[in-house]
Order: sequence, then structure tokens, then C-alpha cells
Amino acid sequence: MQETSLYPHVSVDCAIFGFDGEQLKILLITRTGESEEGRYSDMKLPGSVIYESENLDDAAYRVLYELTGIKNIYLQQFRSFGSPDRTKHPRDIVWLENAIHMKIGRIITVAYVALIKINQKLRGFADGYEAHWCNLSEIGQLAFDHNEVVEGALNYVRKKIEEDPTGMYELLPKKFTEAELRNLHEVIFGEKVDIRNFHKKFISLNYIIPLEEKQQNVAHRAARYYRFDKIIYNKSHR
Repeated sequence: MQETSLYPHVSVDCAIFGFDGEQLKILLITRTGESEEGRYSDMKLPGSVIYESENLDDAAYRVLYELTGIKNIYLQQFRSFGSPDRTKHPRDIVWLENAIHMKIGRIITVAYVALIKINQKLRGFADGYEAHWCNLSEIGQLAFDHNEVVEGALNYVRKKIEEDPTGMYELLPKKFTEAELRNLHEVIFGEKVDIRNFHKKFISLNYIIPLEEKQQNVAHRAARYYRFDKIIYNKSHR
């Protein structure tokens, strides 16, 4: 006999990466609730169940704005997560049912990813949530299967950057140093690069424009700033 259950629900989750010059960051929101063990507080990706009348992209932008205040960024859908046991902890279902005021059975999420400059202001509007930039290397155990979603998003970003490195410059400030770009490469791919070889490649890139400006008020030798020229890049990669 075929198993009967509640109809599956669809949600969206957003993996938003930022970079502070040294660490790769992930945008998370605080989740609080009550369980049999007592009151708890943990972290999750910005996400929620979609409305019946909205499409997936609209839902992703709405949820991200409501929970973090971020808008006007480019979200890219990269994968769906639909394992029957993706809500491994019973409190996940209880929390979600209390949050959206409806009974939930199986839930399938469509995941989105974005690379943004970390200077965007966070100001969530939904009650009971607080958005944080967290070091990716220190996030610990997240709610639902969001560790798996984050890992999938990072693997997707790595693959896209290998195909098209311009995504790196979405994470950097408009003017950046060679060391910042090297650090970003290392934290994204999780491996050290040879400084000498990296420098040779860096200075050969015609779309990296050196500026007259250098760092100020630093304890070490002031490094030159550079900028990424997307127009030159596009012309040279036609």
C-alpha cells in the first residue's frame, strides 16, 4: 500500500556569501524556540515556505528582504534539496509549523546563492529574527540540513569561479589589494597558493587596473590598490 501523508511543501533558502578581506562569510539568521529539552537558539539560512501565489524567484527575494533587509542583488538558483529526512531534528518541524501557522509534512527547498559586498546593511523586518555575518569556518551545526545547503552552495561557487573568475570581484570592495584577492582565492578554494606564481599571474591580467592610491595607516608596507574593469574583461573573453 502506498504511504499517505501531507502534501509536500516548497521553501526557498538563500546562501549569501561575503568577504571581509580575511574571512569568507555566510549570512545567517537566529532562530529561537521551545522544545522538550527547553528553550533553544541556533542559526539557519534566510529562507521560508513560498506563498501559493508567488513564483520561486519572487519568494527568494521576498524572504531575503524580510529577514535581512537586503535587496537589489542577483540571486542564482543552484539546486533543490528534497531528502525525506532533511528535517532530522523533530524541533525543526515544530518550529516551522509554529512560524508559518500551518501543518507541515515533507518539505522540499529550492536553494539560491549570491556573492555580495559585505558592506550591505542588515536590518531584518520579520519579528524574532536577527541577521548576522558569520565566518564560514565557524558556523557549527545549523538548523534543518542547512550545512549541506551551504556546502552545496560553496561547491557551486567554486565551479563557477573556475569557469568565470569575475564572481570573485563581487565579493571584493571596488578597490582592493593583491593580498586581498589572494586571500579570497585561498578561503574560497580552501588551499594556499604560491605567492610568487600568484603575483606573476596577477600582474598579467589586463582587466586588473592599478590605481595611484595606496593603503594608509597600516603597520606594514602600504600596498597599492587595484580595481576590476569588467568592460576590458568582457572584450578580452569574447
